[in-house]
Amino acid sequence: MNRDEAWDLLCEYTKSDNLRKHGLAVEAVMRQQARKHGEDEEAWAVVGLIHDFDYEAHGDRHPQAGEPILRERGLSEEQIVAVQGHGNHTGVVPRETPMAKTLFAVDELAGFVTAVALVRPSKSIADVEPKSVRKKMKDKAFARSVSRDDIVQGAEELGVDLNDLIAETIEAMQGIADDLGLAGE
Repeated sequence: MNRDEAWDLLCEYTKSDNLRKHGLAVEAVMRQQARKHGEDEEAWAVVGLIHDFDYEAHGDRHPQAGEPILRERGLSEEQIVAVQGHGNHTGVVPRETPMAKTLFAVDELAGFVTAVALVRPSKSIADVEPKSVRKKMKDKAFARSVSRDDIVQGAEELGVDLNDLIAETIEAMQGIADDLGLAGE
């Protein structure tokens, strides 16, 4: 599956603009992480873009209910396993590859960074710093649906410093701020 096919798949199943933007954010971070680690940038980007493609359609059966669609559309086994294991809610899908571990690590984090940007007076990701993300993580009432435990666990599974991962996530998202609606007012 190439990037255009991934975008079409996302749009076919996802009508929410915010969920599409989340896919774009995770795609940008996955692309950056693949480049950093010498991995297949396009394969990682596609996984980031489509990881939640079936969320609206399947709700609590997501992403397992979407697995046959991913197979039909030609994703590799590594990509399918990464999507299937991108959250702890999937239960039994182990995250063994760098792709799978990275997707898990950046999924909730990208959503949280978006929330932090949106509460800034400027509504701009350019004004978000790792320390402000860490501070907001302590506020359990802020973006309460985002699992702080998953964010911390993701960095641990990758074996990276959480502050560094936050900084890299912000940087990747800054590169597509206009597409994310986070360029500011």
